[in-house]
Amino acid sequence: MYAKSHAVIIPFSDSLLEQTIQVIASTSEERDAYTAGHQRKVAALCSRLATELGLSADRIHGLHLAASIHDLGKIGIPAEILAKPRRLTAIEYSLIKEHPTIGFNILKGVSFPWPIAQIIIQHHERMDGSGYPMGLKDDDLLMESKILAVADVVEAMASHRPYRASLGIEEALNEISAQRGITLDSKIVDACLRVFNEQGYKFEE
Repeated sequence: MYAKSHAVIIPFSDSLLEQTIQVIASTSEERDAYTAGHQRKVAALCSRLATELGLSADRIHGLHLAASIHDLGKIGIPAEILAKPRRLTAIEYSLIKEHPTIGFNILKGVSFPWPIAQIIIQHHERMDGSGYPMGLKDDDLLMESKILAVADVVEAMASHRPYRASLGIEEALNEISAQRGITLDSKIVDACLRVFNEQGYKFEE
């Protein structure tokens, strides 16, 4: 699992909390515009999926904040790797895979009202244990992390990246359908398909 630490207790007001998360998100944006836009779109989709799944307003708010900074750990990855216009080498990809742990380590000492650090470290974990960094499985994962995992895959595939053009929303939805009940949670995949196919959801530019 992840390391434990003595938390820094900060009595967040709603406005201070929002400002703190925004500062963190803006830090990512200054360094990597692709990451910043991705985080915003993923956060919006997470909120929509969580609403569709019936999560409480409080949990949806916490998930939205976590998703807004879920790639925070990429500030610890060399910029030339993040912006590389070609596919990553195995070594470069291994460095990219460190970003959930880096993000967790940055935030683990702050006592947010929600498990934001845990959501972030788990967002590349998969239901069958094939994810990273800890190889956690279904019952070990937070519901918020499972929602973030689905939203993350869909937005990443549907959007342009430095090393490839957009694969399109149809291919992204086909991918999560193929991974339904294997690497991704079935109920969340079903909710995502409903939101896009039946409710006409679109990512804002």
